[in-house]
Parts: sequence; structure tokens; C-alpha cells
Amino acid sequence: LEKNTDQYQNVLKYSLLSYSGCFECCIKCLGGIPYASLIATILLYAGVALFCGCGHEALSGTVNILQTYFEMARAAGDVIDVFTMIDIFKYVIYGIAAAFFVYGILLMVEGFFTTGAIKDLYGDFKITTCGRCVSAWFIMLTYIFMLAWLGVTAFTSLPVFMYFNLWTICQNTTLVEGANLCLDLRQFGIVTIGEEKKICTMSENFLRMCESTELNMTFHLFIVALAGAGAAVIAMVHYLMVLSANWAYVKDACRMQKYEDIKSKEEQELHDIHSTRSKERLNAYT
Repeated sequence: LEKNTDQYQNVLKYSLLSYSGCFECCIKCLGGIPYASLIATILLYAGVALFCGCGHEALSGTVNILQTYFEMARAAGDVIDVFTMIDIFKYVIYGIAAAFFVYGILLMVEGFFTTGAIKDLYGDFKITTCGRCVSAWFIMLTYIFMLAWLGVTAFTSLPVFMYFNLWTICQNTTLVEGANLCLDLRQFGIVTIGEEKKICTMSENFLRMCESTELNMTFHLFIVALAGAGAAVIAMVHYLMVLSANWAYVKDACRMQKYEDIKSKEEQELHDIHSTRSKERLNAYT
């Protein structure tokens, strides 16, 4: 019985030591995660996903509305019309989705390396000049992307304004009886001045468009796309704060590292001088 009790205590001891080692390892791994970069990456992916997905569907809904209710058709040949521009915007959306998916991964990796450089300052990891240049390059690139997303947000607000006007006209026709309101696409630059693509409240197409769910859905999709672009702007600002803080930390770490190197060299020189003097005294005594 005593032998079994000793074995049980040994097993329990080894289990506790193993659990303690795993717990310390998990804490160390969690401590190396750049949480600020992780939050910014999640916000960036959410904003880009909302902008690209909802923007793509909203453009497709716009094409259906123009073809169904405004009776517009694609121009023959290589003429750039509104449908060609919508196709170009769709390809731009595809490029934005792919580019910022890769860029988010790069910023996340940079955050991991910067966090490791700060936490392992006194270890084997050395902060190189190339690493500081990469951080500075990411700061400049993120600032440019932030300005670009501000432009995208401003551009996305235009279709929201157009659909808001159209939705307001639909609401006013139900409130005011006998009101004859018209919406001319030439006011928004969708068609040329020579073309007249006008729809009025007394027409059948206008009533069918206001009663359909397609107009309401497209309007709300553009609103969500605008919110996604705004979220991407916030993510870029968050990234700028994170990258600037990491740059300052790395810069201070580099100075500390140089100071430690100089201090160790001076201590080694003092040790060598002391050893040389001891040997000279020993030789003189001998």
C-alpha cells in the first residue's frame, strides 16, 4: 500500500509539473500575439468584405433597375457607357478584395515579428536595419491606403445619395396624391445630355419600381457598402497607430541594444586590462 501511494504521488507530481510547463508555454505564446494588429486585421477584413460583397450586389441591382425600369440597353461596340463603367467597378472590387486580403496578412506578420523583436530584445533575436526599413515602408504604404479608402468612401456616398433621392420620391408619391415628380438620369451624369432617360411618378414603370423590393434592397446594399468602406478607413487608422507605436518601440529597442553592446565591450576591455595587469604583477614578482 505504501509503495502504491509513493507511485501515485510521483505520478501526481510529474502531472503537475507537466501541466505547469504547458500553462507557462501557453501564457508565453499568448503574450507574443499582437492583439492590436489582430483587431485591426479583423476590422479590415470585415470592412473590405462588406464593401466588396455588398458593392458588387448593389451594382448588379443597379444594372437590373436601369434595364428594367429606365429601359436602357448596352451600347454596341467599344463605346464606354454606364454599363461598361459598372463592369469596370466590379473588376476593381475583385482587385481590392484580393489586394487587401494579402496586405492584411503582411501587416499581421509584421506585427508578430515586431512583437517578437520587442519581447526578445535580450535574447538571440537581433533587430536589423532592414526590419526598421520594412516598418517605415509599411507606415508610408498604410497612410497612402488610408487616403485611398477615404476617396472610396466619398465615392461610395454618391450612389447612396442618388438612391436616397429616388427612395424619397417614391415615399412622396404615396403621401402626396396627384404629385407629378420626375427623375432624370442626366442630372447625375449617368447618360449624356442628348439622351433623355426620364421616369415620372405617373408612369407605370415608376410605380412598379417603387413597389418592387429590388430598389429597397439595392439602396440598403449601397448603405452597407458605405459602412464597410468607413470600417476599412478606421482599420487603416488603427494600423497607423499600431505601426507608429511599433516603430517607436523598435527604435528605442535598437538604442538599448547598442547601449548593451557598448557596455559589454567596455566590460570586456576592463576585464582584459585587469587580467593583463595581474599577469604583469605576477611576472614582476616572479
